[in-house]
Amino acid sequence: MDPSRLKSISLFQSVAEDDLREIAPFAQEVSVEAGKHLVREGDFSYELLAIEEGEAEVLREGEHVADLGPGDFFGEHGLLERDKRNATVVAKTPMRLITLTGWDFKRMERAMPEAVARVRQVLEERRPEE
Repeated sequence: MDPSRLKSISLFQSVAEDDLREIAPFAQEVSVEAGKHLVREGDFSYELLAIEEGEAEVLREGEHVADLGPGDFFGEHGLLERDKRNATVVAKTPMRLITLTGWDFKRMERAMPEAVARVRQVLEERRPEE
């Protein structure tokens, strides 16, 4: 994956170019059609998904709670801790997503701890207060 594509995602905007070049090989691109359930509430979370193109709807207990678009990301709990998904996310339009699995994130932590520390800081800032 071209590292410059990662820069369009808010999660990676504060990461240095050199670090993005190291992270890019771990990222995968996925294209989905409108109507696809990207994640389901209650399922275990194993990956982070970032929206490069398209729009998605976030549902909690069947109720609309948010819309997501390019630059947004979700599923970060899968990288920080093994937790169940707290919402369902459905593609409203065809989408192109960038994904990182929890396994890839752990490999990245060993290979580039400083870069991953910056990404982890952004993720931690998004966590709700307990």
